[in-house]
Amino acid sequence: MNKSEAKERIDALKELLNQYGHEYYVLDKPSVPDSEYDQKLQELLKLENEFPELITSDSPTQRVGGEPLDAFEKVEHRIPMLSLGNAFNEDDLRAFDRRVREGLNQPVTYVCELKIDGLAVSLTYENGQFTLGSTRGDGTVGEDITSNLRTIRSIPLTIKENATIEVRGEVFMPKKSFFSLNEAKEENGEEPFANPRNAAAGSLRQLDPKIAASRNLDIFLYGVGEWEVEEKESHSERLSYMSELGLKVNPEWKKYDSIEGVLEFVEYWTAKRPDLSYEIDGIVIKVDDISQQEKLGFTARNPRWAIAYKFPAEEVLTTLKDIELSVGRTGVITPTAILESVQVAGSTVQRASLHNEDLIREKDIRIGDQVVIKKAGDIIPEVVRVLPEKRTGSETEFFMPETCPACNSDLIRLDEEVALRCINPDCPAQLQEGLIHFASRNAMNIDGLGEKVIAQLFREGLIHTIADVYRLDREEVLQLERMGQKSVDNLLNAIEATKANSLEKLIFGLGIRFIGEKAARILGEHFGTMEAVQKASYDELVSIDEIGEKMAESIVQFFSEEKVMTLIDELKELGLNMEYKGPRQSEQSSETIFTGKTIVLTGKMEKFTRKEAKENIEAMGGSVTGSVSKNTDIVIAGEAAGSKYDRANKLGITIWDEEQLQQALDEA
Repeated sequence: MNKSEAKERIDALKELLNQYGHEYYVLDKPSVPDSEYDQKLQELLKLENEFPELITSDSPTQRVGGEPLDAFEKVEHRIPMLSLGNAFNEDDLRAFDRRVREGLNQPVTYVCELKIDGLAVSLTYENGQFTLGSTRGDGTVGEDITSNLRTIRSIPLTIKENATIEVRGEVFMPKKSFFSLNEAKEENGEEPFANPRNAAAGSLRQLDPKIAASRNLDIFLYGVGEWEVEEKESHSERLSYMSELGLKVNPEWKKYDSIEGVLEFVEYWTAKRPDLSYEIDGIVIKVDDISQQEKLGFTARNPRWAIAYKFPAEEVLTTLKDIELSVGRTGVITPTAILESVQVAGSTVQRASLHNEDLIREKDIRIGDQVVIKKAGDIIPEVVRVLPEKRTGSETEFFMPETCPACNSDLIRLDEEVALRCINPDCPAQLQEGLIHFASRNAMNIDGLGEKVIAQLFREGLIHTIADVYRLDREEVLQLERMGQKSVDNLLNAIEATKANSLEKLIFGLGIRFIGEKAARILGEHFGTMEAVQKASYDELVSIDEIGEKMAESIVQFFSEEKVMTLIDELKELGLNMEYKGPRQSEQSSETIFTGKTIVLTGKMEKFTRKEAKENIEAMGGSVTGSVSKNTDIVIAGEAAGSKYDRANKLGITIWDEEQLQQALDEA
């Protein structure tokens, strides 16, 4: 067989094997026995071995990569992967329906979908080829797990259109695969996974794609990010079109024109949930019409046009063996219930927060009690109630201590607070918790400096204050257990990179009482420099929208402390940025050209990242959405703009290039 004949046969085999795979893994309707598939696959492998120059990335033989990766690369989502708001009962769903109808003042149709209990991912196809797969991460930045996602047989390596599209879905582990995996782990003396969600997430986080390939993962796609194909008018049309492209969409979705239909769907699947071959943890309800979605828009965290109904929390009986105390970064002493190990909502639970002494007294919780626990929102374990009728007389009452369990300083209860607090600024537990907060994702985001590493560095005396993080000595860190050269270099590089962070990250990372992420951004934007924030008076602070009296008092008190002033000086000397770098709200009293406008970004940007363009437009009063409709005011087109550009032309919508965007931003 010559090369031309081999190419023709290889192309035919790839098409046939992709068809067989789609029928088996996506449609669940195999048309040939496994032996037929295996025979064709072996023939393809033989031909590719003879003609390696004919191997392409979309070949079924190329799903499992070669060498394990050293680490996952970071990926910035062009359009953020936002989370959904939650509903827990019928009243919450009716309130959602009321908000939607009031926001639209017109009839509305909902799409109901099963909420798959797995790991959210994004798949990008360029010119019909699967080129990138990433985790959701924090919604803005995820990790490149393309090599692992390629091993999932229900993810097509090519779609049935030569188009560029980003689709989003949930990778999950079927119940059957989960039970088989845990049986194998137990036989090998390994710790089993707590639930299928953890198993799926753990499998996708493997650096060796061969491990991910062995885990029998699956996927359902439910939405889009980038959509460079013919625009659809509704979410239901998008779902149907995704299926036509060969993507696996969960078939159990339905449309309803009233909340009553939605409630029927919820009731049906609450009862039928155990019959499914995969885990679900709720129902997702979305407004179907895309233009209505755009009209409703978003809050800071969630779309207003969608909500996730969470199934009622499972309640389980267990024994409360002890009550442990922990010290938070602000000195609050929190009691935690130590429980007899029990399975709740698919995971093993051994601890539950008791919040404060008043709650313990209110529920009459005693050590040794039989207690009912559940997971609030299917996430956080809590003690619901005790069963006093099961008491034997051996149970003991619990009393909060008078001194701090970490440093033995006297505990106090501040005015109008229920919590006991340690106010020793040198309390080791508070110092360590403060360091964990400083390095956390929403603060300075120091990659690799997690709780365990901080605890190790603190225990060995290498860090005591925030400034010590930036003084870490490579040779000293290398002496620690489980600290190899590569991991130490990565850690020190990550620490060094955070010196350039914008001011609001540092303000939040300092852990000022009552100052959250949003307030830190407001302070950074308003004052511009750390020096100005330090000098701000109480009256200046309370004059700022969203900075209240308690917050202002806390800021003034914090920056008046000598230790804090010394710390800021040290951080300056160590090279940390002390200026705000983020987007600014327009200082003009008049409206800008973007005020109230709906903007769509399309194509490849050269001057901005998608995130930068979006933040700048929103800072000027505009709203950035993902698809073009009659409600769109301006489309900003970069290189290789696709169907969004064509649709904007068709609808007569204003189209700008990047130069016009830059000019408009400069003028605004």
